[in-house]
Amino acid sequence: MRIVSGIQPTGNLHLGNYLGAIRNWVAMQEDAAVTGGQCLYFLADLHAISQPHVPAELANNTREMTAALVACGVDAVGGGGLGRAILFNQAQVPQHAELQWLLNGTARMGWLNRMTQWKDKAGKNSEGASVALYTYPVLQAADVLLYQATHVPVGEDQKQHLELARDIAQKFNNDFATPENPTFTLPKPIIPGEAARIMSLRDGSAKMSKSDPSDMSRINLTDDADTILAKIKKAKSDADALPSEKAGLEGRAEATNLVGLYAAMAGITVDAVLADFGGKGFGTFKPALSELLVEKLEPINTRFVALLQDRPALDTILREGAARARQLATPTLNATYDALGLVRG
Repeated sequence: MRIVSGIQPTGNLHLGNYLGAIRNWVAMQEDAAVTGGQCLYFLADLHAISQPHVPAELANNTREMTAALVACGVDAVGGGGLGRAILFNQAQVPQHAELQWLLNGTARMGWLNRMTQWKDKAGKNSEGASVALYTYPVLQAADVLLYQATHVPVGEDQKQHLELARDIAQKFNNDFATPENPTFTLPKPIIPGEAARIMSLRDGSAKMSKSDPSDMSRINLTDDADTILAKIKKAKSDADALPSEKAGLEGRAEATNLVGLYAAMAGITVDAVLADFGGKGFGTFKPALSELLVEKLEPINTRFVALLQDRPALDTILREGAARARQLATPTLNATYDALGLVRG
């Protein structure tokens, strides 16, 4: 089993990022170590330039995301641990962009026109959107096909992209290879367990987001214990006591969010949380939630802040991970050139 997954480098990482994606990467890494599999995780900085960006921010965010992943438990090559995962950024592995160009000859306009994310991101200004945004799914296909990935973790919003990668791989194999010796492995999806949907601490109907102007709306991975305590104390709730069963949370967005947050961090069900706190008010529940968050996040925060201050260490992780990734990518890229009849020295 070879698992490949990427994440766009964004700054100001918060609890939603950790529970929504990063924690799954750590779990998959642990499973792969037991089964003899391999995990490649990359920072999708080439994808990031498909939309307007500030170059200095992209560079900083790439390193910040690297620090966050390692602090949260990704055991990266070059990170001083066992090196159970290969962590790198796309820009240091040019084979990604090379393979994308080669696959552009196989991908079809009709396939890309049907991609819902293109329609959502381009909106009414499709004529003004970048070509990179339009061909984004072909680069995503290259990202996983380059490493002969057997499995790719996907959420609901990424299923269509993996299906496209499989379609491109299948058509290329049909056109330029043989059933006995296919150029590309068709990756299978890994559907992670239901990810915790963490909402704003100020509005239980809005997703926790770095774009919210109020820092009180989110728990950042850089928040210290005192900041976490203050944010949970002021988090929006309601005056009613907690119910004893999940059904009793219906129509109570803020209560649902805070109870769900506790469940996600404790690794238990919402019903289990309510079995302990049913009948109690938020004056009791909030301190317990704060204590749990500090316990779980303080080690991550300490490691994260230390790594952010050690740029050479972060650059070493990315550089050594990229070197390993290039080694794994080269055979597939060479086979693709050969299959297409492209002559190289």
